[in-house]
Amino acid sequence: MPKIEKFKGAISIASNSYGVPTGYGQQVQQIADRFLKHGVKVANISNYGLEGSISAIRTKNGIIQHYPKGFKPYSDDVIPLWHEHFKQQHPDLPHVLLTLYDTWVYKDMQHEGDIWAWTPIDHTTIPPKVLEVLRQDNIKPIAMAPHGHREMNRMGIENIYIPHGIDTNVYKPTPDWHSQNMRELMDVPEDAFLVTIMAANKANGVLHRKSLAESLLAFSIFRQEEKYKNSFLYLHMEPSNAYGGFRLPALLKACGLDEESVRIADSAQLRTGYPQEAVAALYSASDVVMAAALGEGFGLGTIEAQACGTRVIGSGWTASPDLLGPSSFQIEGQPLWNETQQAWWQVPLLSSLVQALRLAHAEERGTDEPSVDFAKQYDADHIFETRWIPFLQERFK
Repeated sequence: MPKIEKFKGAISIASNSYGVPTGYGQQVQQIADRFLKHGVKVANISNYGLEGSISAIRTKNGIIQHYPKGFKPYSDDVIPLWHEHFKQQHPDLPHVLLTLYDTWVYKDMQHEGDIWAWTPIDHTTIPPKVLEVLRQDNIKPIAMAPHGHREMNRMGIENIYIPHGIDTNVYKPTPDWHSQNMRELMDVPEDAFLVTIMAANKANGVLHRKSLAESLLAFSIFRQEEKYKNSFLYLHMEPSNAYGGFRLPALLKACGLDEESVRIADSAQLRTGYPQEAVAALYSASDVVMAAALGEGFGLGTIEAQACGTRVIGSGWTASPDLLGPSSFQIEGQPLWNETQQAWWQVPLLSSLVQALRLAHAEERGTDEPSVDFAKQYDADHIFETRWIPFLQERFK
């Protein structure tokens, strides 16, 4: 067994709490576990997942100091405080603050120490508020997708590229869940064409970054054709507008979709999180996953689905095209101005979404091996060894 390289350093990760059922929470767990394995001391400063008290997260590789969220929405009021508190416990080590969240939220944060900003760029251009943060002297930008890396380079911002990763021991072709056929559990016929949308139903009440309305309407138009009648839609999301998203019952009705053709995830289970093995089985049971957003900073679901052998319908802009393997479908869009961020998104063309569904329907059913092979490059261990370790060697000499 090869010797594990150890580093002398301490990292405070400002993001969602370790292991909570969000994309950020899963990434925190992945990198924190691996930092600890390589000797790095780790703290987790939460902006979602812990409130009111300092706790400790016990992992197989060590203990993580867990700090609660602040009074401001993104906890930028307490991040410097908790980081300093953690530093005092390890005064002999070099310390760094690692932010894993939308970078613009930290534009007014008062912190003079080194910050590694693991940055999503989910617009076709970099928003001015993001640029303002990335150009600060104490910031070391880390692009999480090739699109962000290219855009930072174009704007003259020195950065490195480290993508998000997935556990390919979990996200793999998974036909059953607890020895039960997943389609039976979902009440979807085995011979049906199953389309899945796995996305948080979060929005500002007007624009939905995941292009939810466009995707539902495209499925409705697709299903109206006689040859596609035996098609079902699974929505892995909160059905209410509790998170500022859309009211699914009203939207489904507006799109002409009846309850018989749609399956929706259990709302109570969503609150605490589906086990990752169950999510892998849901992906594997699907014939195609729709993930055509207005913009993506990365898009973990795109890689997770392909790792499970399922093709993806994804956007042809921002982070998505680089994450679509040879068997997936890249759709077309047109520019959409985001006034709040002063930057461009793109909205999927309805005709392109419908055509992608037709093409997916024509493909052979079952596990798509080229998709599985493509996703292997995003294995979390592979990314840590090839990307994070060289970076740590440079920073924690």
